[in-house]
Amino acid sequence: MIDVIIAGGGPTGMMLAGELRLHGVGVVVLERDPEPTEVVRALGLHARSIEVLDQRGIADRFLEAGTTHPLAGFFAGIDKPAPERLDTKYPVVLGLPQPHIERLLTEHAVEAGAEIRRGSTVTAFDQDDDGVTVELADGTSLRARYLVGCDGGRSTIRKLAGIDFPGEPSRVETLLGEMEIGIPWEEAMPLMLEVRKTQKRFGIGPIGGTATYRVIVPAEGVNEDRAVMPTLDDFKEQLVRIAGTDFGVHSPRWMSRFGDATRQAERYRSGRVFLAGDAAHVHPPTGGQGLNLGVQDAFNLGWKLAAAVHGWAPEGLLDTYESERHPVAEEVLNNTRAQIELMKVEPGPQSVRRLFTEFVQFEEVNRYLIEKIIAVSVRYDLGSENDLVGRRIGDLALKRGGLYAQMHAGRGILLDQAGTLSAAGWADRVDHVVDVTEDLDAPAVLLRPDGHVAWAGEDQAGLEGALARWFGTAR
Repeated sequence: MIDVIIAGGGPTGMMLAGELRLHGVGVVVLERDPEPTEVVRALGLHARSIEVLDQRGIADRFLEAGTTHPLAGFFAGIDKPAPERLDTKYPVVLGLPQPHIERLLTEHAVEAGAEIRRGSTVTAFDQDDDGVTVELADGTSLRARYLVGCDGGRSTIRKLAGIDFPGEPSRVETLLGEMEIGIPWEEAMPLMLEVRKTQKRFGIGPIGGTATYRVIVPAEGVNEDRAVMPTLDDFKEQLVRIAGTDFGVHSPRWMSRFGDATRQAERYRSGRVFLAGDAAHVHPPTGGQGLNLGVQDAFNLGWKLAAAVHGWAPEGLLDTYESERHPVAEEVLNNTRAQIELMKVEPGPQSVRRLFTEFVQFEEVNRYLIEKIIAVSVRYDLGSENDLVGRRIGDLALKRGGLYAQMHAGRGILLDQAGTLSAAGWADRVDHVVDVTEDLDAPAVLLRPDGHVAWAGEDQAGLEGALARWFGTAR
């Protein structure tokens, strides 16, 4: 029997595969597409996602492949620089197209021992008390302890599980593609910038020293059939309507469309079946949060599934995946919908945008919105009055180096500044790090494998309660 089957080999599925293999869990990824996609639906990584990769020792691969850009204009395209001294060592956005992110995550998962099966489509599954039997389009079947649907907004796994996907349908639609333009960039750029003063859902930009440009333009209405891809003529017509010229676009590499639908799975779990990434939530791409949200879903779920597979998961641990990640996605749905409203060109939304732009001039407001977008302000409700508990921790400077370097194995961490505590009964799951830092206002913290604080204090009894709650019975 396979430990975990992951349906969907995009960034969420590959991140989850790597996390599970880190803990020695057997993983098979089933991806219906025979080859990796070249469609660029996301353009990069935000701070929390880079931190997540850093905690596993692979951030450098992504940083070397991408380009860092200032965190400016990320809320509804309002042009305001990021506040100073953000609580992260990555106060940037890492420009890296989705196919490259997916490739690097796939390489990491395969290096860790994950099995990837391309051209494999799930058609049905049946679960019982011991596992899940997955039926494939070729007539074969596989058996696993758990099944995770990372198969996108039209998730087959979600539909087969009978999980509702309530929300709002698309009201506006946008065309997106990569193609060449027929006029010099020096001529096209000023016109593009002029249009973008009022139309924030429009843009043209060169792609890394090639003759190809990324083109984004509002569509005419909403297409009823989401499977129908736009044509080059569709792009030309909309470019003329919005900008007064079609820029001579030609030779498209790929073309697609996306809407502003916001939907969220009613639940993230049905027995031994889980949902993550777009299978659990879809929303407008404003702020570039979608791919990042999925990667962070996987980071939350991976160690918990591994604990269940290895038999040490305390009661209720798997349920915390939904209770923690559902509210986070709900917040993203809310802020992306708000951004879409602020980007509309009608007089009412434009009036609100002008007023909102004034609000963003306040440092506190700007910081609040940016930290929301880059997900460093996420705090899980773990039932503690201590404000530190539930928050992710930054890469604290320890005497022995950065904290994240201690987290590559994906285990829990007891960071004990005084050296007076013990996690001896959990030594197979938690590393006891005795070190000091000027960046932590607590005698000691217990960190989960996902870097969120599970406990803070100096009381051994309180520590042991937290250890049992998150890491099971002492051995």
